[in-house]
Parts: sequence; C-alpha cells; structure tokens
Amino acid sequence: MHDPRPISGPPRPWTRTCAAGRGALGRALVIAAVLAWLAPLAWAAHGYALWGQLKYPPGFAHFDYVNPDAPKGGELRLVSNLRTSTFDKYNPFTLRGSAPAYLADLMFDTLLVGAADEVGAAYGLLAEDVQVAPDRLSATFRLRREARFHDGRPVLAHDVRHTFETLIGPHTSPAYKTVLADVAGVDVIDERTVRFRFRQPNRELPLTVGALPIFSREWGNTIDPKTGQRKTFDQVVMDIPIGSGPYRIGPVKFGKDITYVRDPNYWARDLPVRRGAFNFDRVTVKIYRDNTARLEALKAGEFDLMRFFSAGDWVRRAKGKRFDTGELVKGEFEHRLPTGFQSYVLNTRRAPLNDIRVRQALGLALDFEWMNQRLFYGSYRRVRGLFGNTACAAEGEPDAAQRALLVPWRAHIPPEVFGPMAEPPRTDGPTGLRDNLKRAQALLREAGWTYRDGALRNAQGQPLVLEYLDSNEAGARVVTPWARNLARIGVELRFRPVDFALYQQRLRTFDFDIISLAFQGTHSPGAEYADLFGSVAARTEDSGNFSGLANPAVDDLIARMVRAQTEPDFLAACRALERVIAHSHVLIPQWYAPTHRLAYNAWRLARPDQMPPYASGEGWAIETWWAQPGAARR
Repeated sequence: MHDPRPISGPPRPWTRTCAAGRGALGRALVIAAVLAWLAPLAWAAHGYALWGQLKYPPGFAHFDYVNPDAPKGGELRLVSNLRTSTFDKYNPFTLRGSAPAYLADLMFDTLLVGAADEVGAAYGLLAEDVQVAPDRLSATFRLRREARFHDGRPVLAHDVRHTFETLIGPHTSPAYKTVLADVAGVDVIDERTVRFRFRQPNRELPLTVGALPIFSREWGNTIDPKTGQRKTFDQVVMDIPIGSGPYRIGPVKFGKDITYVRDPNYWARDLPVRRGAFNFDRVTVKIYRDNTARLEALKAGEFDLMRFFSAGDWVRRAKGKRFDTGELVKGEFEHRLPTGFQSYVLNTRRAPLNDIRVRQALGLALDFEWMNQRLFYGSYRRVRGLFGNTACAAEGEPDAAQRALLVPWRAHIPPEVFGPMAEPPRTDGPTGLRDNLKRAQALLREAGWTYRDGALRNAQGQPLVLEYLDSNEAGARVVTPWARNLARIGVELRFRPVDFALYQQRLRTFDFDIISLAFQGTHSPGAEYADLFGSVAARTEDSGNFSGLANPAVDDLIARMVRAQTEPDFLAACRALERVIAHSHVLIPQWYAPTHRLAYNAWRLARPDQMPPYASGEGWAIETWWAQPGAARR
C-alpha cells in the first residue's frame, strides 16, 4: 500500500530599543516599562503547560518511560523513510534540497522539550526556567550556564535571537513566518536571559518558541569564495551545523548512509529530561532507492529497525529466515497520538475543484471499506476530520459555544456546518457503493455536468478530467480503485507520476489538481493551521495551504483558537474549525494506523517494556532504546 510520508514544517514547538521621547510622554513610557519589568509573573517554573498542569514536579529524576540505567554504547542502524533517495545538504531549514533524516532532532537542542507521556507541556532543556507574564504578552527564558554548542562555545541569548531572526528571514520556509507571526520580537535581557514578545495573548506561543531548534551564530559565518561576501543562510548548505544536541555528524557515504556520533561530552546528558535517553554511541541512517530495496535489506540484516507504512509489506512480505529464528521481531505498539488527517487534497484554485459539489462528489466515489478489506488487510481506520483522537475532535451537532463562533460567518460557510459533524461516506451498508455514486451523479448534475458524447461535460462541452500527481508510481495501486469508481459516473482521473524534484516544484507552485499528503496531527493546534488553511497562505507560494482554501471564517476560527485564554474557549474554536474544514470538502479523508508497526533486531537492541503513549515509532527507539550486551560480538 502506498502511504504518503508526513509533510514537514517548523516545530510546534530582535532586539528592539525604544527610546522614550522628551517630556511627560517620555517619562510615562519609562515608568510603564519599569512597571512591566517588575510585574508579577503568571508562570515561572521548570516547565510550561498549556493549561497550567505539569505531570513532572520540580526536581524530578527522569521521565517515567526511560530506563535511567540504560547502558551507553553500540550502534543503532536505521533506514531513511524520506521519499528522496539521498541528501544534498546539512541545513534542514532552507527551502531547496534535502537534508538527512533525523538531523534536526539529533543535532539541535531546544529551549524546552516535551515528554512523550504528556501533551501540551514541555520542560526546560537549554532553558532552566521559563517565565510567562500575567498578560501573556511575553515569555522569558533563562539559559543554563552549562549549555554548550558542539564547538565548545556557550549557548547565549544572542544565539537564540539569531536563530529566531534567521528562521523568519527570507531564506527559510514560509511556514516559520506563519507559525511565528505573533512573535513581535526577541530581546536580549542579559547574556543568558532572552525574552520573546508577543503581539497578542497566546497560551501556545511559549511552547512554540520553546520548540525552536537553536543554532550558533557562528554556523555559516564565513565568506563565500565565489562572491567574496558573507554567506546568506541559503548559501549555508554543506557547512557542518553548530548545534548543541546529543549527536554530531560522523562518517558519511553520500548516496548510501550517514552516521551520527554521540557526543561523549554532551552538556545535558545528566539533566532529568535527558537521563536514560540517547544511549547509542552511533546512529547510522542507511539510504535505499525504494521500499522494496529497504525491505530486502532489512531481511538481509543490513540495519536493525524499520517502521512499516505498507500493510501489504507488514502482513505478507515481512518474513524470512531472520524472522523465523527470532533475530527479527515484529511488534505493533498501540499509541494515543492524534490520527492526523492523511487525505487527498483538492486544489480549489482550479476549476472545477472550486465547486464544492464537485469536491463532494469525488469523495463519494472513494470506497474505503472495500480498499481496507482487499488492499490493506483490515489494518486501517478511516480519518474523520482534523483532530481525531484528541479533545479537539468535533462530535454530533455544535454546542452553544461553537454556534456562537459560527453564526456570524453563516454567509461564508456551508449550511451543513450547523448540523451533525461530517462523516466520510461508507459503503458497508445494504446498498454498498451504489447509493453514494447516485448521490455523486446528482451533485455533478446540479453543478452543471451532464453525460453526453461519451463523457461527463460542462456547458462548454469540456469533459471532466482531473490529474492525480504523485512522486511514486506505486501510488497507482491505491488510486486505481477510486479512479475506476469515478469512471462509472463519467469522471476521468489520470494518474501522473513524476520524479521527486519535479513533484516538489509543482507543490511549491500549487501546480496540481489532486495530491495525497499525510498531515501530522496535534493535541494542541495553533498558529500552524494558518499555514495549512489560512487565506494569506493560500496566496503565498511554497506555503502549506495546498487546498487553496481562503475563507474569512476559517481565518477567524484559527485566530480564536490561537488566542484562547481558557480551555473551553480553545476547544470551542478548534471544534468549530474542524466542522468548517470537513464540510468544505477540500480534503478527502484517507486512513490511519492505530499502532506503530516496527520490525527490529531483538539480538542487537533492547527496549523499555512500554512505549509512552505519545511517542513516534522511530523516535521512541532513537531516544530510549539501547544496545544489547554483546551485540557487537553477536
């Protein structure tokens, strides 16, 4: 089964000198500034929680899900699941090119770090404490004196400011600018104290800025020999990153593999948030041309762990001698992660996909129940909306709080929003797919499409032909049943595979009809949804708004979700947003796996007994597993 890889983006995670004027106004401004400086803090702690509750108290020893006595050493051999066949840069933040898998997570520490058994909370890593002002218009971080970059220099407030200014600059993804749009600036208070100022109260922003990967001002601070000028950030391509994370870049074989080497002097190795974590001396990521090559290499013992995205590979092809002997073990680990919203994305910038009736008709022709039984071995569940498996998921009809947010925008949203939450059409009833296709035909007729001269045509005689764009020819296996159903009602869906570089380019310029993407979910949706569904992002090339949705109601609901000061207000906004997006039919929901499917070498790797509920598959292994004693000899 073809399973789209998740889209990436910034983590979920300036000095501005205002000189007071002369006279009474100037004195008033100075007094106000002093009072703000001395004002009591709303939050000053070893961590920060979105709604005020932290699981781990001050002075905790370690996260519950790690083995604090795990031995250090050995090697973890992984396989890259990126859709690119190799990498051509070490800078994961610029637009062009591909960076190696896991580089950002292993090489860059953040101000705060979350726990994998808790949502909406994070604890100090580079920062020893975080202080949030009563008006929630700023968050102040005090850096640890022991924090060090890989070159031995201390991590200072100026490095934090430099990171922020670089990420919102002209040479990085527009997603950073969207996510950080409500950050007014960064003030260096002293050598190790930095304050982020916010344009409006926002509970999530301390977590957002706390999750920024911090890098040194010295990274790329060199002269370009071709121009004789100092490098711009997009020219920092193969310069070795100067981060403060647990690993550095080790041996590299371009086109084959990259090895990250654990820093034996890692500054944070004894912190509670790092105790029992990152136990392997080396993490090697191997690169293969395609999924078949990856699977055969696993069975040949060329690497130790692989996450399976294909149900067919997991059920039918993950077999062989090493599985029979118990060297390779298959494990399905249940999680409580958000389902995400892996979907077919319909580009509403183009006709006829700008017509909601056409979009709804396309969704009615997708027979998930048949596909799950025949193609996926019953391994998947249907995606319902944006926020499945979280408190933000909308159920039933909107309550009074949601209706209060939706009513002012009645003219801009489908009337169905005020009824039950949208449910993907099913085909396992007594009439199966037939009734869905009849409804689809009625919607298309209503939209002006009639069957004549052997095709479904509009008033101008143009046939209804759409193109599905993919970078993987294997995707045809999943798209074909959908295309076959669409053909029964006169719609032609053409499968167009292209190489990955062209695929990326066409996505950047929104040059497609339909694509398939796996959007990662979150328990704490925030400003990043403006990049996915906001009107400004819809007009911004290389943004994350692939659907082109531009609706003032959506903009307002995202803003309310971001600014919410109480959990009930937050939940009302995100549930109302989910209703509007679902009933707009810009996404055709696909499927998700309720477990992480991991095959791993049990002779070489040891792991904790339980996986924390909010861990990712490979991330759990990289962070908390360790090498079996004697694994190298074996």
